[in-house]
Amino acid sequence: MTVATPEQYSQMLSAAREGGYAYPAINVTSSQTLNAALQGFADAQSDGIIQVSVGGAAYLSGQKLKDRVVGSLAFAAYAREVAQQYKGITVAFHTDHCAEQYLDEWVRPLLDIEGERVARGEEPLFQSHMWDGSTVSLSHNLDVAFELLEKSQKARTVLEIEIGAVGGEEDGQSAEINEKLYSTTQDAARVASALGLSTDAEGNARYMAAFTFGNVHGAYKPGVIKLRPELLGKIQKDTASHFADVPGAHPDKPFYLVFHGGSGSLPEEIAEAVSHGVVKMNIDTDTQYAFTRAIAGHMMENYDKVLKIDGEVGEKAEYDPRAWGREAEDSMAARVVEACRQLGSAGKALR
Repeated sequence: MTVATPEQYSQMLSAAREGGYAYPAINVTSSQTLNAALQGFADAQSDGIIQVSVGGAAYLSGQKLKDRVVGSLAFAAYAREVAQQYKGITVAFHTDHCAEQYLDEWVRPLLDIEGERVARGEEPLFQSHMWDGSTVSLSHNLDVAFELLEKSQKARTVLEIEIGAVGGEEDGQSAEINEKLYSTTQDAARVASALGLSTDAEGNARYMAAFTFGNVHGAYKPGVIKLRPELLGKIQKDTASHFADVPGAHPDKPFYLVFHGGSGSLPEEIAEAVSHGVVKMNIDTDTQYAFTRAIAGHMMENYDKVLKIDGEVGEKAEYDPRAWGREAEDSMAARVVEACRQLGSAGKALR
């Protein structure tokens, strides 16, 4: 396994768009969940994206420190060291869901650090960063995105933006489940006018766009979520037509699209979204559950061994964190493999 260079990351995104598949983007919060994600990608022979959220970055620095930059730097260093020991696939690192109140203490400092690294001839630590402007006006969202895109280009990273609101709750950001969850073709036109298209004239990726089409974070019962993946197709078609003469414009899929809040979505809904140019789909709720479910199963099956009941001493081999940790990692890795197969990236590693 290798950690993607900026050129390789752009190649990954382009291959997914042209090949009609998407990469699972797996949120991690620890070395154990990171290792589970790497294991899953390796088992699936899939390239992929591993990401940390605003809360995950703080947690990675230690719950007493809660420093998002420190947590992100520590994650990137550890992840790079471990990932390079795997063979045959490529992974990218991404920071996920940075709302405006966290920009100055998280993504802006990271971009400054990476800009300095690039100026020294080094690689950036992350391959992409997300600006979550879902709770502000589109005008303000795009103003901030324009500023961050300039920093991102200097750091040789890709910017991810969110246009519209995703329902549910993620790391303190929440939105109701209503008509505001659907982006419009007019929104897309404003994005392309303000930021340019998602690739430059040479075809290199500049940004990814998470247009909303009814997406909701978290887990919900059938019938609650009303996805409209056909909206993504209309956004791509109308934008391609309007910007057909722009150098580097893709004739069918001018945007690299991102799918947020996909837990519980029907397979046919996911497939249609991917067919319209989704190249990245966030996976968090399902992998969290897979990891924790295995731990719960171990504890329930071995309760008299992991607990010192009635004066007994328990069984160290069963309450050793490595015992239940291995089961949790295997369970989460299996869910990553399932995601790779569902999104079509399994067996398509570029290396």
